Amino acid sequence: MRDFSTIQKTTYDLIIIGGGINGAGIARDGALRGLKTLLIEKDDFASGTTSWSTRLIHGGLRYLEYLEFHLVRESLHEREVLLRTAPHLVQPLQMTIPLYKGAARGYWLIQAGMLLYDILSFDKTVPSHRMLSASKFKNLFRTVRSPDLVGAAQYYDGQVEYAERLCLENVLDAQAAGATVLNYTAVTTLERDTNTGKIQAIACRDQLTGETFTVQTQTSIVVNTSGPWVDEVCRLGQENNQPKPVGQTPKMGGTKGSHIVVDPFPGAPQAALYVEAASDNRPYFIIPWLGKYLIGTTDLKYSGSLDHVKANNDEIDYLLAETNRILPTAQLTRADVKFTYSGVRPLPYVGDKNPGSITRSHILFDHTREGVSNLISLIGGKLTTYRQVGEEMVDLVHRKLNRPVPPCPTRKKLLPGAIAADDQVIEKMIHRYSGTVERASIQHLFRIYGAKAPAVLALVDDASDLGDRLVPYLPDIKAQAVYAVRFELAQTLKDICRRRTTLSMLANYGYDALPALVDTLQTHCGWDETEGDRQVAAYKTFIEQNCLPDYCLEPKGDRQQAEVYS
Repeated sequence: MRDFSTIQKTTYDLIIIGGGINGAGIARDGALRGLKTLLIEKDDFASGTTSWSTRLIHGGLRYLEYLEFHLVRESLHEREVLLRTAPHLVQPLQMTIPLYKGAARGYWLIQAGMLLYDILSFDKTVPSHRMLSASKFKNLFRTVRSPDLVGAAQYYDGQVEYAERLCLENVLDAQAAGATVLNYTAVTTLERDTNTGKIQAIACRDQLTGETFTVQTQTSIVVNTSGPWVDEVCRLGQENNQPKPVGQTPKMGGTKGSHIVVDPFPGAPQAALYVEAASDNRPYFIIPWLGKYLIGTTDLKYSGSLDHVKANNDEIDYLLAETNRILPTAQLTRADVKFTYSGVRPLPYVGDKNPGSITRSHILFDHTREGVSNLISLIGGKLTTYRQVGEEMVDLVHRKLNRPVPPCPTRKKLLPGAIAADDQVIEKMIHRYSGTVERASIQHLFRIYGAKAPAVLALVDDASDLGDRLVPYLPDIKAQAVYAVRFELAQTLKDICRRRTTLSMLANYGYDALPALVDTLQTHCGWDETEGDRQVAAYKTFIEQNCLPDYCLEPKGDRQQAEVYS
């Protein structure tokens, strides 16, 4: 149960609206530096842009094209920080860029970019780039289209396969440091003082129960990290019970990025490819990911609903066509698509500017210039640089509170699950749970939870059935669902399937796991049959609105094709 009465009586230094990766990073930094911190998220943590990303921790090679050298250097530095502080989640990833005659980005331009990339990453722990001749590239990637090939470039960046868990670990570390963290809590009003214009209170509603409460903010700094929803939060301002938006000009002009997930296919590369699309010259990725391939992303102007963003049929066909062009043996069709997802990048508003050229740098927008001295909005921000954003924001909050700025601990502090590769610990757990949990499942738990894997396995000590797999063809076990509810703030099936695990993306849209999940939660977490039915219905609605391609929902004969998945 969430104690809203205590929250109403508490005086907070820092209140953060938006629990994506940036809000989570700010909450962690603020709590670790001694600020009384409250984090509020209207849905689940990482449920917005964070969970719809390409899952890369990268230096931003493309940003060199727009001369954003400071952003590239910042990104490369933060990549190294995460490789060190979250080694269980962030891994080095080799990228290969095939180069063709007549492409928008020629061989010598890419080579110059590679040299500059290496210079800006002077403190890197991954190998430097290398240029490949056409013959060497063909020997390494024999299924990639070869006509007009002039060579290739190879370099390293980082991959975070479980981006949602990177966010979650920041949330949990903030909570351990004293922060109050609330998911499924919507801000309904920003109450402003008539005389000063400051936000004096924030009205909230529990999305699960409908309960309302108010947080006093007269002495607080409020930080708006709601990503694409920044302008919507600003429009919640009120004075004397009358709407008074914070500022009159839009701050956000996000673009839509979509991805598809497919099984391994004929000619699939063993390493990641970074390819220039023939139809619009936009770079996109083909990346091995959890035994499948992640392909994306698009970059389109977007003005639709921020709460239900879906890859449309044209985007899916674009990604399939471009992949088939670069890998002619693939012959991928719509039937090969196992999952789709789409999100809106929280980019600054720039009118009709080309989406690809909009800066990916972040802005800490202090609303003092608009008459609200205790509100700061984050415009922009990337998965890679969230920790740096947190450091800058918490520094600014201290200054606005007229307090000395203490040193930032997050540059070196490990995330909760950070663990060095220790085969002895894994083998010890395999031996201890022999006969109860399969070896592959235990190895899987260490890959996801790192140092916290033994805590998940400990649940099996009290209930041996929790060591069983949720679906026969994946290593995830029932204990993960119980652990998510008891210790990871999961409230719904979509939290468990989409963000605490990757069942949604790997287990037939998560549908194959639903029976075992509901049975487990009824047995071990107090759900009744009514709650189970309600959660399943809500989960299927979520999948149809956000992940299931539209062509799967179109009538086919006497029934919906979507029934195939249910």
